[in-house]
Amino acid sequence: MNRSILVNKDNPISESLIDKIDFIQTLDIFNKDVKVEKETYNAYLELKDYCLKMSYEIGISSAFRSFDEQRETYEYYFNKFGKDYCDEYVAPIGASEHHTGLAIDFYVKEENGYPKDDQDISSLDSYLEIHKYLKDFGFILRYPKGMENITGFNYEPWHIRYVGKTIANEIDRLGITYEEYKESFSGVVVVNKEKGMTSFDVVDRVSKIFGIKKVGHTGTLDPMAEGVLIVCIGKACKIVELLTAEDKEYIAEAKLGIKTDTYDIEGKVLEENKVVLYNIDEVLNRFKKTYMQEVPIYSAVKVNGKKLYEYARNNIDVELPKKKVTVKNIELLENSNDTFKFRCLVTKGCYIRSLINDIGNSINCGAVMTSLVRTKQGNVSINDSYTLSDIENGNYKIYSIEEVLDYPKIMVDKELEFKISNGMKLDNNWNIEDKVMFINKDNKLLGIYEKDDNLLKVWKNFV
Repeated sequence: MNRSILVNKDNPISESLIDKIDFIQTLDIFNKDVKVEKETYNAYLELKDYCLKMSYEIGISSAFRSFDEQRETYEYYFNKFGKDYCDEYVAPIGASEHHTGLAIDFYVKEENGYPKDDQDISSLDSYLEIHKYLKDFGFILRYPKGMENITGFNYEPWHIRYVGKTIANEIDRLGITYEEYKESFSGVVVVNKEKGMTSFDVVDRVSKIFGIKKVGHTGTLDPMAEGVLIVCIGKACKIVELLTAEDKEYIAEAKLGIKTDTYDIEGKVLEENKVVLYNIDEVLNRFKKTYMQEVPIYSAVKVNGKKLYEYARNNIDVELPKKKVTVKNIELLENSNDTFKFRCLVTKGCYIRSLINDIGNSINCGAVMTSLVRTKQGNVSINDSYTLSDIENGNYKIYSIEEVLDYPKIMVDKELEFKISNGMKLDNNWNIEDKVMFINKDNKLLGIYEKDDNLLKVWKNFV
């Protein structure tokens, strides 16, 4: 079961998904069999142990329900309390989170035992105290007080839902409901990509961790490369092209005397040459320039609608395109007889594999990349990044769009907010030379505008 699934009256679950749930069977407080999704149950046990340390004993009153069981529950409460009660407290068949096994109704044991039903909770103080720690175990209070118009159900202090630590912490930090989170959560997270993963692998993992489908990265890293990969989530995907355009810093290692089809050590060896004496520092300095760099055949750049690596894999000849790139800085860090390590700062579109290949060709012996770490993109350093494991465990920082963009930020009144919300052009009263971010009095980003002659026109709208 997808732990980030949203189930409510507007998003019913398909009964066929239930067969795919990995269940644990246990006993509820009434000594009856009850099933809970496996990951949820393990997190619940950790929460239960923590509650015991706080002198609260909790137990499961309800967890997984089949469609038939939900039908019986609905009919029971309908006959006992009527339709109005069911509209507030009981989900229709297919719209209950209990179908997922990710939801648990828990009771706190009082001096006279567990309550008999939801309406027999004598003291809410214990529940309010437990609510403070739900996020630490990956749970959220699914139906908070005062949010009935959003969740569609009345406040239920006993109903908790497992979503994982990352999502739970974000919902707690923002003080929003799960519905609001799924609809509007956005931000930028800096991933320290591990070797062996593709950039798409990282995007897919981040999407699952945060439970948001719309996720994109801002500059591909090859599987053998490591380091800074800026990932945009939700509405932040609108600024991918701005972040991709920023300069990037790398630390790379290379081996001389070899040529491969991929320009790196993992490719098919095409040539092996004797390494002659040279001054590698002087050679690197010659590449501090702007030049037309040939795109490697093993890349995702498209020619005639087909990715270059598809041509390579099918042994089809193709003329490789060239891109104008600038090596703004390059410095030697280490070297031996046939290897060297360097740091470089380059513009968008520069392939470090190709740069190393060009360096090798310039001294007539060839060279291949043996390792690569992206250490900086724009103003974002690898010191500001987090591994995927860090992010899964809630150890990370989400940056807002305003934090990662280096443009002026201007707060506007209601009149200008209306114009911006409707994408209207504005007078350039602020003498903006490039782009500007407009926010309202609640610090909500309304839009990014750009200079258009003597006016400002909308570049991206966020309302």
